[in-house]
Amino acid sequence: MAKFAREVESLIGVKLSASQIKAFQIYENELIEWNKIINLTAIRDVSQIRCKHFLDSLSCWLAFGDRKPKSIIDIGSGAGFPGIPLKILLPKMQLTLVESIGKKAKFCEHIVQTLRLENVTVITARAEEVGKTEIHRENYDWAVARAVAALPILVEFLLPFTRLNGGVIAQKGGNAPAEVQQAQNAIRVLGGRLHQLIPVSIPGVVEERYLVVINKVAPTPSIYPRLTGTPTKKPLL
Repeated sequence: MAKFAREVESLIGVKLSASQIKAFQIYENELIEWNKIINLTAIRDVSQIRCKHFLDSLSCWLAFGDRKPKSIIDIGSGAGFPGIPLKILLPKMQLTLVESIGKKAKFCEHIVQTLRLENVTVITARAEEVGKTEIHRENYDWAVARAVAALPILVEFLLPFTRLNGGVIAQKGGNAPAEVQQAQNAIRVLGGRLHQLIPVSIPGVVEERYLVVINKVAPTPSIYPRLTGTPTKKPLL
């Protein structure tokens, strides 16, 4: 893990504590063991877990700037990415993980308990359902997601959760610039404004990576998100 710690510091300028390094080691071990029984991720190699899951998740730090989050909601978090690595980095932060697949949500609950992470909520539900609830709607500093959907769809999942002057981070691959152009109308309708498109170079990852950063500049109209499945079938183009 010493190499991983050096790569974290090189990527985001943060030096991990001994307890944080231990937490990532436990997380890695549990992911590997659970993956033998439950298909949590296609990535099974230790070095690939560290770069394609842990480092990739922590790259969101580059988007925060001086707006370090007190609260994050992670949509479609799968086995906890990027939410749980960010929580390890920011232990006082409130974190909500939304994952519709029960076995993956159960793993997230297990990791939260194993690492004794406080102020973490795991919700087994669709983003469209959770985004309509008063307790979660427009209640977070940041909403984050990766590998969930095309950007015109994804912003309808994310922007309803962020408070005014909050932000959205969508982790994307090499097609991010084209997706941003395609999503301009959806971003505007949902109360957002494109802030940055940040290229990210992850050690050990040859594919292009970007952080699409969107600021929340106006309230999201109450009709959004639409009914479950509708954003995917009829994106706001």
